[in-house]
Amino acid sequence: MKKRKTTVLLFLTTVSFLILSLAKKEKDKWIPIFNGKNLKNWTVKISGHEVGDNYKNTFRVEDGMLKVSYDNYDKFDNKFAHIFYNEKLTNYRLRLEYKFVGKQQEGGPWWGYLNSGIMLHSESPQTMDLNQPFPTSIEAQLLASDKNSNDERFRGRSTASVCTPGTHIEFNKELITDHCTISNSQAFDGEEWVNIEVEVNNGVFKHFVNGNLAIEYSNAVLDEKDAHTAKLIEGGISKKLTSGYIALQGESHGLSIRKIELLRLDL
Repeated sequence: MKKRKTTVLLFLTTVSFLILSLAKKEKDKWIPIFNGKNLKNWTVKISGHEVGDNYKNTFRVEDGMLKVSYDNYDKFDNKFAHIFYNEKLTNYRLRLEYKFVGKQQEGGPWWGYLNSGIMLHSESPQTMDLNQPFPTSIEAQLLASDKNSNDERFRGRSTASVCTPGTHIEFNKELITDHCTISNSQAFDGEEWVNIEVEVNNGVFKHFVNGNLAIEYSNAVLDEKDAHTAKLIEGGISKKLTSGYIALQGESHGLSIRKIELLRLDL
């Protein structure tokens, strides 16, 4: 009888170990959230246009890549664009590769040159105003440098900084109300593929560039002085930003993105 009990105990222990191992494997599994074929599970919102209107085919899939393209535009005309992954997320890691391509579209803002971003903990596209340029969110900024530019603002600038449309963050334990906080990443010139990974976990945000930590901050909150964000608060959204959507940005410069993958941390 004692031998039988021991055998049963060993069996149960083995089963438990296998279940835990499978659960850990599933938790540690990166999954693609862009299929390289179409925009399934993504929603477009472009300033001045209704949700879902992919004006002039700004976002498109070519050669297995998600592209931000302005080849159908005559001028930019403040058509700030975002494409949202349809699942609301809390704790996760996101990674992708990006590079800027071509020239900036005529009429784009000076700061839009070699500039784009990943919006984190964003509001949904459905809650954005028709002419709203940027969703209330935290932005992991994507930048490239131009070492040949006559404008020093475009030379040697880092990528993966953080910007805060309608929000504030804590950096080095201080509340930051400035729009952007600069990362310590290296600069990348021209049309060069860059790997960026962001981690959002229990209120702490981390940006990694080619595997190296570029910036860390925490405790994102809504900016009550921002008119649109104030409306969100009145509608019942918590002032503490603990979840939201991922969006990829178009700010007047062509962009190619590939290998968009997600690792959920709260399974």
